[in-house]
Amino acid sequence: MLHRKECSNGMRIVLEEITSVRSVTIGIWVKTGSRDESTELNGISHFIEHMLFKGTENRTSQEIAEAFDGIGGEINAFTSKEYTCFYAKVLDTHKELAIEILADMLLHSTFDQTEIEREKNVVLEEINMTEDTPDDIIHDLLAQSAYQQHPLAKPILGAKSTVNRLTQQDMIQYMQNQYVPENIVVSIAGNANSNFIKTVQDTLSVERNQILADKNSASKPVFYPKQISQTKETEQAHLCLGYEGVGIEDNLEYAMLIVNNVLGGSMSSRLFQEIREKEGMAYSIFSYHSAFVDSGLLTIYAGTSKNQLHFVQDKIHYIVDHLRKKGLSNKEWQISKEQLKGLYMLSLESTNSKMSRNARNELLLQTHPSLDEIMKKIDAVRLNDVQDILDTLQTDQAATAIISPE
Repeated sequence: MLHRKECSNGMRIVLEEITSVRSVTIGIWVKTGSRDESTELNGISHFIEHMLFKGTENRTSQEIAEAFDGIGGEINAFTSKEYTCFYAKVLDTHKELAIEILADMLLHSTFDQTEIEREKNVVLEEINMTEDTPDDIIHDLLAQSAYQQHPLAKPILGAKSTVNRLTQQDMIQYMQNQYVPENIVVSIAGNANSNFIKTVQDTLSVERNQILADKNSASKPVFYPKQISQTKETEQAHLCLGYEGVGIEDNLEYAMLIVNNVLGGSMSSRLFQEIREKEGMAYSIFSYHSAFVDSGLLTIYAGTSKNQLHFVQDKIHYIVDHLRKKGLSNKEWQISKEQLKGLYMLSLESTNSKMSRNARNELLLQTHPSLDEIMKKIDAVRLNDVQDILDTLQTDQAATAIISPE
């Protein structure tokens, strides 16, 4: 059963009651990410995520960690381009403690100057680690290629130069502007009933901010079929191709997911079967679709030897063109629909995934379709819808990112 409450200050709480488990997952979601940052403050959303673990007026960072270790729970966080999430998973008997600590982190973090300087080194090492992992960093390069000067092009971690320039006042001001009740959703899933909503509301009393900062996310991005190439001493060449996708509210979202499954979303997909299984040209090759509020990006990734890079790139273009011109086979059409439904249902078998699904629905869509409704939407996708997506996959309209030793 799903309960929803909109508080007087604008914060929203959603709770899915699951009596068959003994765990509760609580997530505080804030509608702010790298997309909402200015160029000068790129990386600040991610840095604040780190700093909320570094001590509050009531607890040190060690005490925060020990509190969850002491009850066999877990606490973590992540930042995306459009939202930031802090979450904890605990036994149902410890849910009050979990929300109390999460609220303490959100409302009473000290942003100690010494901790800020120490954490800058941690984040810089995180950036170094990503830059040393070409199959990670190439996805950031593709975003730069496809979105150019738009905030969606910026990396979530930020750049070394912007991270080094961040100040305590920058973080406090950013939180005052973005961490406002209207941007916050608390999502709970597990063995908790509707009475827990009042506990959450009383514990997390965020004051309404009358003045909201201008949000860069208001501007819809323009997609550019540009190319970025980077020379790096690597054992493999890494390739990403990107096609303009669809936003989360687009009527063709499920058609796009079907196309992705057929193209490179599974082991039976065309890219995997043709390039890995038949040609043996890549160990890792796949595709995925990223849906944002108002746009999307269909990405194809392949890692191969430098001598085979151009062959693999040409082969990908051939497979995409053939799929666009000939469409899906009847077998692919049936399998991809059932596969999509199965993946969707299997992905919701934990309190973590249910908490995340409900939070994204509330934060970005303000609606909560049931599983049956989603299955009907997948079944309602027509071949014409799929062809509308395929018609946009033009070779000369693909953004490209390449990392290669030559």
